[in-house]
Amino acid sequence: MHEMSLAGGILRLVEEAAAREAFQRVSCLRLEAGALAGVEPQALRFALEALQPGTLLDGARIEIDEAPGTAWCRRCGAPVTIESRADPCPQCGGGPLVPTGGTELLVRELIVLDEAQP
Repeated sequence: MHEMSLAGGILRLVEEAAAREAFQRVSCLRLEAGALAGVEPQALRFALEALQPGTLLDGARIEIDEAPGTAWCRRCGAPVTIESRADPCPQCGGGPLVPTGGTELLVRELIVLDEAQP
C-alpha cells in the first residue's frame, strides 16, 4: 500500500513546516487528491490516522478533497473531465487523452496551534 509511504512523506512535510514556522501541533490537515493521482483517498486517510499518535498530527482532523481528472482529447481537441487515465473521450469516444489536471496530491491547508494555545 503506497499510501503509507505517501502519509510518511506528508508527515515529514508537516514536521519541516513546524520547524520552519515554530508551531507545536496541527488541528486540521486538508489535502487534495486528484482523481488521476493514483491515490486511494480512504487508504491515505487510514495511513495518516495510523501515523497520528505521538506526532504533530495527533488529534488533527484530516480532510481529503477529491479533485476531478481533466484532460484534452487529441482527436477532437475537447477539454474533458475523466475519472481514469484509461477513459475514452466523452465527446468523441476517441483518444488519446492528455491529462491536464487532477494528477496532484497537495497539502492545501494546515491549521496549526502554537505552544501558547490549548
